[in-house]
Amino acid sequence: MKPFIYLIATVSLFAFTTNTSEEDFIRDNVSFAKTQLKHMLKETGNHDPLAFPRSTGKTGQLVTTNMYDWTPGFFPGSLWYAWEQTKDPQLRRQATAWTEKLEPLKDFTKHHDLGFMVYCSYGNAYRLTGNKAYRDILVQAARSLSTRFSTTTGSIKSWNAFKSWHGNKMYYYPVIIDNLMNLELLFFASRETGDTSFRHIAVTHAENAMKNQIRGDYSSYHVVCYDTITGKVEGRETAQGYADNSTWARGQAWGIYGFTMVYRETKDPRFLKTAMGMADFFLDHKNLPEDKIPYWDFNVQEAGYTPGKNSNANKVSTRYRDASAAAITASALFELSGYAGDKSGKYRDAAIKMLHTLGSSAYRAPEGGNGNFVLMHSIGSIPHNFEIDVPLVYADYYFIEALQRYENSLK
Repeated sequence: MKPFIYLIATVSLFAFTTNTSEEDFIRDNVSFAKTQLKHMLKETGNHDPLAFPRSTGKTGQLVTTNMYDWTPGFFPGSLWYAWEQTKDPQLRRQATAWTEKLEPLKDFTKHHDLGFMVYCSYGNAYRLTGNKAYRDILVQAARSLSTRFSTTTGSIKSWNAFKSWHGNKMYYYPVIIDNLMNLELLFFASRETGDTSFRHIAVTHAENAMKNQIRGDYSSYHVVCYDTITGKVEGRETAQGYADNSTWARGQAWGIYGFTMVYRETKDPRFLKTAMGMADFFLDHKNLPEDKIPYWDFNVQEAGYTPGKNSNANKVSTRYRDASAAAITASALFELSGYAGDKSGKYRDAAIKMLHTLGSSAYRAPEGGNGNFVLMHSIGSIPHNFEIDVPLVYADYYFIEALQRYENSLK
């Protein structure tokens, strides 16, 4: 695949005049997602049954991962959303089978991503089926996630260690902005069990992320590193962004989505203010293209932003777009628009435009192509020289979720 540098033609501003035309748009994209998912299901038959779709390789072949990576919950989650929207019985059978493969994760404690791994899979499964066994697995997963919380730092540890791109520091309590997304699992467990400790952990983590991870202009640091003894911040760096002081687009998307969700669960206006501030930073940024699909970092190659000496970002001159950041943001904005008062229209219109761009030929794959993923042109980590301009399973998940949220908003 040739590098995707820019859209040959930007998607024009459309007139959203009738629900009918937008319902047709949603149905078309859901139908396409269903088709690609069914192609993917056939392809997975050629792989280990415990290999989960993640991306594509250099020749366009499917790249899979095991269940202990951070991404395995997205494929079954996409199947659940597709079944919810189409009622295709094959999709339900497959969603159930792929979800239940992940049961061992309920006791997993080696990194923080259980929300992605378990709530996107079992969370959707329980929401749609009411199966109490799924509920019990989710609660146990929340217990496992809670073991990574420290009262000293007031945060859930993301990775067990993080080495600075500057080559001069190893951190042992890194917390990444992505971690906000795992808090929904804890809120769920607190509601289901009445155990307020889950909720306390979630709120405390969110408060510290708001305090230490969000800048005054509502941009975000990717990684905040805490001293394990004092609990004080000892570093603010990036792992997947361009520079320590830049704003990684997908990190900003995680923040918009995460703080919106925390506001839903707490109704604390501080979290709504933060979510809206982060959304405004994203949507009003001078470097956001007209079609609303961001470059992989808002500050790529700008003066005053310098990658660490060991980062592969030093070697990449192309300003790649990141469809995954747009899909996450679009889904978040549909929810945020329901809480945002006089800014509701701004957020909803932006979400709709993002969806239409992602659903266009510039980003939506040809049927049977793109490794059978739905969206093209996402970025995993340019600093790591990993997953550059490829499909990513989580881009598809949040695109399908955004379509579902859009459809629900039309009812």
